[in-house]
Amino acid sequence: MGRLDGEWRVERRSGLLPPLAGVRKRIRGDRGQTALGRLPGVSFRVEGLSLHYMGLFSGFVDVLEPEDRGYAGRATFRGHEFGRFALRRIS
Repeated sequence: MGRLDGEWRVERRSGLLPPLAGVRKRIRGDRGQTALGRLPGVSFRVEGLSLHYMGLFSGFVDVLEPEDRGYAGRATFRGHEFGRFALRRIS
């Protein structure tokens, strides 16, 4: 099990991100999904501390850095940051 494995609550911090109430990231090994409630999620690959979205969202990458209670994240599109968020583990 990797250190990112599990379910995470996403909290908006700044930028062009919409409100993120109900948004979760579910990660298992080198794959995961970002989902809103029970709706199907958008899939991504885990590469170290980066989440690389696939398919129609292939230009999007979330870059994570460890912080006190989880991770600080930068949402990027083709290398340009457009928002910041936090991940908090759901126990």
